[in-house]
Amino acid sequence: MDGTLDHTMIRVSDLEESLDWYQTHLEYEEKDRFEGDGFTIVYLGPEEMHEEGAMLEITHNEGEDVEIGDAWGHIAVRVPEDELEDYYQQLMDEGVEDYRDPESCGGRYAFVKDPDGHEIEIVQRDPDEGALWSLDHTMIRVEDADEALGYWTRKFEYESTRRWEADTFANYFVEPEDAAPEAMSLELTYNYDGRTYEQENGWGHLCIRVDNLQEDWETLLEREAPEYRDPESNDNMYAFTKAQDGHEIELIERDLEADSLFPF
Repeated sequence: MDGTLDHTMIRVSDLEESLDWYQTHLEYEEKDRFEGDGFTIVYLGPEEMHEEGAMLEITHNEGEDVEIGDAWGHIAVRVPEDELEDYYQQLMDEGVEDYRDPESCGGRYAFVKDPDGHEIEIVQRDPDEGALWSLDHTMIRVEDADEALGYWTRKFEYESTRRWEADTFANYFVEPEDAAPEAMSLELTYNYDGRTYEQENGWGHLCIRVDNLQEDWETLLEREAPEYRDPESNDNMYAFTKAQDGHEIELIERDLEADSLFPF
């Protein structure tokens, strides 16, 4: 199983407004688009993104208003080391909502929000670890840290690469073994107070690349992953399982040389 995190999908209320926001402020370009019956899917990413880098998928369903639930955390994007203040100020000058500035975050990171309220963390990374504004990690909240870590290590053979344990919460980062520096990782956030979370429609899914959709799907079933939407029900183009907290995970075979990013 490849295991590379291929993209993160979020839903947006106004497609053109969101496209303009990401293309203007994060300098993303449209990688591909699919127009369906009542919905549109657009893949976005930096112009010079690495082949192991993850894309952002935004989905717009006609007539649907987006609600941001607390099970969904944020995406994080990269800027060069020691340039956090400069890029944050650039966003402020462009009219981006002032949410959590670098000073309030100890000078280590910052947060802004997109038009629907999706949180975007800005983190400092070595330029060799990915293009400017490329996706660094996706954060989701989990209700049981042991179960979440066990799920990702057993089902997808991910490894825990780093952690941060504070007085009231802990962050665990997981990714495939030998992941490229440019690849996106997954951040699992666990709050110690036993709270539960709501999955609203603003949060979509994570997508993982597999080597062979049918064979890897069968392997996941052997490892007792939930059978949510199997390959056959999706014309053998992709499949979906769920993590222990209900977070949806898409599986896809990715031909990086294909004319279209969509397997249709």
